[in-house]
Amino acid sequence: MAEQTKIRIRPSEKQEAPEEVIENRLAGKGENIKKKLDSVLDEIDEVLEENAEEFVAGYIQHGGQ
Repeated sequence: MAEQTKIRIRPSEKQEAPEEVIENRLAGKGENIKKKLDSVLDEIDEVLEENAEEFVAGYIQHGGQ
């Protein structure tokens, strides 16, 4: 039988391993989503500050509805 040799190529220090690239991309996407979510929550806060009574009145059940 012929003997098989496995060769592993290690990434150089300048190159990132594929897992690290994926993690960095996901971290960037996560930060982006967080910023968008914060923006939406800030907008909701502004609306509630202006129309809090109207907002609450819209969710109160009247007469067993």
